[in-house]
Amino acid sequence: MKNLFEISKKQTKKVIGLMSGTSVDGVDAALVEITGSGTSTKIDLIGFIEYSYPAGLKDVVLKNSVRESSNVEEISQLNFLLPKYYYYAIRHLLETVNIPLEDVDLIGSHGQTIHHLPNQAQLFDEKVSSTLQIGDPSVLSKLTSVITVGNFRSGDVALGGQGAPLVPYFDYLLFHSNDINRALLNIGGISNITFLGSDGTQDDVLAFDTGPGNMMIDFLMKRFYDKEFDEQGSIAASGTFNQDLFNALVVRDSFIEADPPKSTGREYYGEVFLKELLDEFANISKEDWLNTITNFTAYAVHRNYEKFIESETKIDELIISGGGAKNNYLYKCLADYFGSDVQVKVIDEIGVSSDAKEAICFAVLANETISGNTSNIPRTTGAGKSTILGGIYLP
Repeated sequence: MKNLFEISKKQTKKVIGLMSGTSVDGVDAALVEITGSGTSTKIDLIGFIEYSYPAGLKDVVLKNSVRESSNVEEISQLNFLLPKYYYYAIRHLLETVNIPLEDVDLIGSHGQTIHHLPNQAQLFDEKVSSTLQIGDPSVLSKLTSVITVGNFRSGDVALGGQGAPLVPYFDYLLFHSNDINRALLNIGGISNITFLGSDGTQDDVLAFDTGPGNMMIDFLMKRFYDKEFDEQGSIAASGTFNQDLFNALVVRDSFIEADPPKSTGREYYGEVFLKELLDEFANISKEDWLNTITNFTAYAVHRNYEKFIESETKIDELIISGGGAKNNYLYKCLADYFGSDVQVKVIDEIGVSSDAKEAICFAVLANETISGNTSNIPRTTGAGKSTILGGIYLP
């Protein structure tokens, strides 16, 4: 076992980042060579894979993400099962790049969010916020014999923050420009955006969830076509925009208009969000539903920019990452909303894999944790102060 103190002092480390998001299709694993820490951080992506979960696991995780269908025994079992698949993903990744596990210095694992309740609720005589990521990092550290950092969100929530988004710190380290104003939009199940003003510091970074990403699109694809996603947005592109449905979505969605800091998840944009509208607009074609929902997803991003950012910082570039970056129709909708004054790009165009970005992020965050650097941004999360994120789990 490598000594934690020795690893923390290494100038260059090999770090694996793991990310399993709201789509619950599998785990993304990235092996990154990281030099330095903080604003001097340099990264080199050595390898990346998307490791799929076995058939049926997604349904079990989703079932246990909802209060009405969750089961405490299954949650306990999943907490120990998921690290096994993370371990298999790591082994497969290392085989593809021909690097032994013994050469890996550190693992950063986000875990699988099954519930996220950042807004305070009364419990006994206390007000409590909470978030729950399963896939116990201590299990992973024992399976791999590699020091693992996990549970990144809990510390921020404990200090009154939303525990999300965490990517903005990574965005600032790697993508801040002194010449142009940038926004980085990650489209996973939920869309989150980071605004980087050219004259701003880390403390000036503002980021938050804007609303749905792929979540509602994927839900409709599964319901209508028994497919996991709308490949390249082709079905949405074949449909026609329905103004009445769009207006109903706007009226129903209070999250878009809510002030930052804010974060959301499957609890809000899951099946319950669309259930009544599916009944009310049952006469609309499947293609028109997909077209309108995809437009609405882009609208949510632009509406947040228009309401909360534009008066402070007019962006020059919108850089897209995540699974939604492959949806050509969603890309077109975003370009239409933001207009010709904003260059819309996919993050691959500036040298970072859109698929790998979030996994790379948690490798970097793990490096920041063992380097003793704070990595939440209170303006973004709403936490009472900056703090070192995550727990360190020894083999």
